[in-house]
Amino acid sequence: MLVLLAFIIIFHITSAALLFVATIDNAWWVGEEFFADIWRVCINNTNCTEINDTFKGYSMLQAVQATMILSTILCCVAFLIFVLQLFRLKQGERFVLTSIIQLMSCLCVMIAAAIYTDRREDLHKDNANFYQLISDGTYGYSFILAWVAFAFTFVSGLMYLILRKRK
Repeated sequence: MLVLLAFIIIFHITSAALLFVATIDNAWWVGEEFFADIWRVCINNTNCTEINDTFKGYSMLQAVQATMILSTILCCVAFLIFVLQLFRLKQGERFVLTSIIQLMSCLCVMIAAAIYTDRREDLHKDNANFYQLISDGTYGYSFILAWVAFAFTFVSGLMYLILRKRK
């Protein structure tokens, strides 16, 4: 049981770390001479422009920003609730509250990554002055980490749903 508990804790912390990196790091769309994320666009690693309300489609990026931040917060809250439930739950009860919050985190990261996947091309076309080299770009590791974090939080939420407190 102790090994299973350690695995679940490590898995949850890994999920939170993936969410932090995917939210903060500047690599959602990358090319040889530029990289962009949900916060800014950088060309030649020196000329960085913050994404603000002058961007067309800024509200879409705000939705991605908000859901990624919410996902990260929910994942951290789920971990704290898990630790509290570990000491407070009676033997044989399930970690349902932790599971619900973790699955909400999963839903938020899925929404953010799906919005970015769907609307990225329109965003780049509408803001061609900021995204000059978009045809040479590919999805970056932060975008991929967001989808990996989706899978991790989903599996973690299911594990909490199945997990019972034992002696």
